[in-house]
Amino acid sequence: MKDYLLGLAEHVRRQATAGDGLAARRRATGHSPGGDAQFGIDEVAEEAVRTYVAQHGLPMAVYSEDRGLQHYGDHPEHLLIVDPIDGTRPAAAGLEMATVSIAVARLTDRPRIADVEYALLTEVKSGAFLYAERDRPGIVAGGYDHPVPALSGTTELSRMFWSIEFNGHPAQLMTGAYGHLIDASANTGAVFVFSSASYSISRLITGQLDAYVDIGNRLLRDHPQLLEAFRQVGNGHVLHLFPYDIAASVLLAEKAGVVITDAYGNSLADTYLTDLGVGNQRSCVAASTPELHRKLLDAIDWNPKEATARAAAQGTGG
Repeated sequence: MKDYLLGLAEHVRRQATAGDGLAARRRATGHSPGGDAQFGIDEVAEEAVRTYVAQHGLPMAVYSEDRGLQHYGDHPEHLLIVDPIDGTRPAAAGLEMATVSIAVARLTDRPRIADVEYALLTEVKSGAFLYAERDRPGIVAGGYDHPVPALSGTTELSRMFWSIEFNGHPAQLMTGAYGHLIDASANTGAVFVFSSASYSISRLITGQLDAYVDIGNRLLRDHPQLLEAFRQVGNGHVLHLFPYDIAASVLLAEKAGVVITDAYGNSLADTYLTDLGVGNQRSCVAASTPELHRKLLDAIDWNPKEATARAAAQGTGG
């Protein structure tokens, strides 16, 4: 399975980085079934997944971001959850913050993240990779200039290097919830927006980041009146973490020793792998140490009153 997945990721990576250059990659071409904007580079990567699986003859069910569930061969036993380019916008701009994300689970009626048996992230720009199997300890890494995993020992919020998410998230609402943490850490630590959950989580494993935070889904669950505000910035859709965004990253993070949960501090294990509905979308708080994880959950303002009121008013046209 490892060789098969590495081959698939490398094929996608090579196809996605060849060809017509930045202009074609950045051209918006439509929307995925979940509602996220799709670009030229997504079309190339999705087709690369199809051709690789079809040509290699191993019976597989494949669930990808743009094409949903497809079956190849007779009686497949495994399901590939593939985000061919997680980090479309950085990849379309020729930046490095993008991965090919692949998780493998047994094909059942309703597989969950807990059922993922194999996980791979391959960086689109460099080809470096992280690989894990549920039944084996640790992870396998390749292409890095230092031993991996290499988790930091950071415990202080003011010192953390962390990434946050804004795509499909009302900006005023997000800064209302954790703007004080941005202010506290932007100078003595660092704050990044990568637009790729898998890349962000992988940076904790490599030791480059201390934390990753995507809390939009908890804020919506806590404040249902914000639904239209999230839809407004998501072009009519709710764009929180989809299962294919994190299916591989959760297993890799857990194997590496990262503390990774939803924004309530609960396990992500029960997330269904092929359900894009709002009720199955997720939040995420990941940290390199238990102390930093707990401090983040305690410090984020889960009831940012002024920001919540403004976002709700804007979402309803008020």
